[in-house]
Amino acid sequence: MYRNLLILYVFCATFFLGKNTIIAQNEPLKQVLNLTQPPYLKAGDTVAIVAPAGILKNRTAEIESAKKLLKSWGLHAQVGKHIFNQEHHFAGTDDERCEDFQNALNNPNIKAIWCARGGYGSVRILDKLDWSNFKENPKWIIGYSDITAIHNQVHNLGVQSIHAMMCTSLQDTPETITETINTFKYSLFGQPLHYTLKGSKYNKTGSVTAPIVGGNLTILHTMLGSKTSIDTSGKILFIEEIGEYKYHIDRMLQSLKRAGYFNNCKAVIIGDMTKIKRNTTPWGSSIEQLILDVLSEYNFPVVFNMPAGHEKDNRALILGKLATLTVKNEHSTIIFN
Repeated sequence: MYRNLLILYVFCATFFLGKNTIIAQNEPLKQVLNLTQPPYLKAGDTVAIVAPAGILKNRTAEIESAKKLLKSWGLHAQVGKHIFNQEHHFAGTDDERCEDFQNALNNPNIKAIWCARGGYGSVRILDKLDWSNFKENPKWIIGYSDITAIHNQVHNLGVQSIHAMMCTSLQDTPETITETINTFKYSLFGQPLHYTLKGSKYNKTGSVTAPIVGGNLTILHTMLGSKTSIDTSGKILFIEEIGEYKYHIDRMLQSLKRAGYFNNCKAVIIGDMTKIKRNTTPWGSSIEQLILDVLSEYNFPVVFNMPAGHEKDNRALILGKLATLTVKNEHSTIIFN
C-alpha cells in the first residue's frame, strides 16, 4: 500500500511541477514574441552615429556622406566624440566606444543609434553598457554584421531593432545601392516594408507569420552559452555570412542545432553567403545543400536569396517585428505586418 501511495505522490508531484514549469517557460515566450517597437522617426529628429567595433581609419568621407544622407531626410546627425579614435583594431578603447554608445542610449533627444561600421568589437562593450534608460525609452539601433551582438542584446530586452546598412556602406555611390538606402529609410520612418525574393530549387515551401530574428552566423554562434544568446522559439531565424569556409559554416550550424536553435523555430531565411573560401579538401556540395542537410529533420520553411548581408544590395529587416513569410520554389515573399 505504501508503495502505491509513493507512486501516486511522485506522479502527482511530477504532473503539477511539470505543468507549472510549462507555464513558466511560456510566459517569457509571450513577452519576446511581442517586442516593443521604438517610435518611428520624423523630420527634425536626431540620429547618433557611433562606432562600437572596428576602426574607422580613412573613413571620414563615409561619415560625411552619412550625415548628408540623414540631412536629406530632414534628420540631424550627432557624431560620437570618440568615433575616429584608434586603439589597434578598434575605434578607440573599450571604454571610449562604450562611452559614445552609452551617451546615445541615455540622451532623450537621440531617436536612433546608427552604427558606423562592424568588423569586430561590439561584444567587448556589451556588459559595460547600462540599458536602464533604453528600456524606459526605446530607440532604434541600426547595423549588421558584428552589430548582431547588439541586436541580440536588444532582442533579449524585448525591443525591436533594424538590421540594415551602416555608414561605411556609403563607400559605394548611392546610385549603386538604391534599394539598400531606400529600405533603410522605410524601416526608420515606418513605411511599408515587403520583399519578393527570386526563386530557388533549394527552397522548402510553406507559409508562416512570426517575428524575424538573427543576423550574422558567426556572431550568433559566438553568443551561444551567454546571456546574449537568443531564444528562436516561435520565430523566423535569419542568417548571413562572409569570408568563411563551408566546413566552418557547417560547424557553426551544427553548434546552433545542438544548442536547440532549430527545435521550435518557425522558418529560416538565408541571406547572402559572401566570399566563401575554397578549402584544399572540397566540401562536395553547394552552400545551399549544406544548409538543407543540417536542417533536414525539420519541417519548417527555408528560403534562399534574401538580399541582406555583405553585398551592395543589403535590404533592411526589422528584427523582432512580425512578418509573413511565404516560400515557393518560383518566388517567395516577406511582408512585415
